[in-house]
Amino acid sequence: MSGAPGGGKILILATDSCAYPGANSVGQAHSPYPANTYILRVRSPALFPERFYLDCFRKGIGGILIMSCGEECPYEGAYKALARRVDAAYQLMKAHGLDIRRLRLTAICTVCNRAFLKEVNDMNALLEEIGPPEFRDAA
Repeated sequence: MSGAPGGGKILILATDSCAYPGANSVGQAHSPYPANTYILRVRSPALFPERFYLDCFRKGIGGILIMSCGEECPYEGAYKALARRVDAAYQLMKAHGLDIRRLRLTAICTVCNRAFLKEVNDMNALLEEIGPPEFRDAA
């Protein structure tokens, strides 16, 4: 496993019904992924307010992957609410001069090993390229 020394940590919000079992299957397969990755098992990422993401970036998280069930979410309307929340988070990020590529919403199923690894490796490569987040005061 390699990490991104200059890019920062990657936080993954993984839904307990889809993405977390997918991440677990990656671990069971002993597939390597960057060591700067931290997985948080969540019931539904739609529960996190927009400011949560800004707070994470302020505290040293370089990138956030929201791995959800997508349209297959067991909670009615949660995925659409999550998509709206991420759009609102993007607007806050822009206001603070943050590259919106630092936050990514993706659907990961229980056996999506390749997709999980691709998302993590892509985010790691992006963070190596753009470095740690730098804030500016909102306009």
